[in-house]
Amino acid sequence: MPDKRVALVTGANQGVGLQVAKELVANGLTVLVGSRNLERGELAEKEIGPGAIALQLDVTDGASIAAAAERIRREHGRLDLLVNNAAISNTRKGSLSLQEYAQTSRASNASLDEMRTVWETNVFGTLAVYQAMLPLLRQSSDARIVNVSSGVGSLTVNADPTFPYHAMFGPIYPASKSALNAITLAIMIELESTDIKVNLVSPAFTKTNLNGYQGTESVEDGSREVVRVALLGPDGPTGTFTRWEDETIPW
Repeated sequence: MPDKRVALVTGANQGVGLQVAKELVANGLTVLVGSRNLERGELAEKEIGPGAIALQLDVTDGASIAAAAERIRREHGRLDLLVNNAAISNTRKGSLSLQEYAQTSRASNASLDEMRTVWETNVFGTLAVYQAMLPLLRQSSDARIVNVSSGVGSLTVNADPTFPYHAMFGPIYPASKSALNAITLAIMIELESTDIKVNLVSPAFTKTNLNGYQGTESVEDGSREVVRVALLGPDGPTGTFTRWEDETIPW
């Protein structure tokens, strides 16, 4: 019997990350439940059950990332699947509706401090985790990276005045996802000549803490495309940007 595939899901203690971790375990993978707060990660591990392993991982902290990579190397020797899911949408929305918050997050009035904080997780954090985990992914015979982005990061879609969320595009969260898409393209191009597959996925507009639970889809529905792509085999595609079900999103 071959070793179980080893997966790391960042930001896996709640929301889409937790649901993805549950479904990967249900599909027979060993899942490292990346959580900035270890206690929350341990609660998620208990909730998921056997096959889940809590892993302290703060994507904005280089020492935390290095320690996580070293633990994976020591205990597993490789990584087969990396799901970069950890993300934050804001630091000061509070009780504002998404529409009200959007008014305070335009190019002319966005808080640069808030922008830096959001980009630190969504952009720099994703790249830092990739850099630390790449040597472990290279040890796998069938490695895949899935970066969880958003349709709100599509420059093509948002440039269309008829797009329903056109007016809500701003430099904090939406542009962080555009930047994440660009980072992912850089990763895709770097790994073109290798066997490591890279995919970009947008979950649905899901009811999670990320949007103050104002989303329209369940966490289960929102996680479907992430899980589908994460479970693609060695013959599955690379270099894609999709939403459920396998619908291509323009860059």
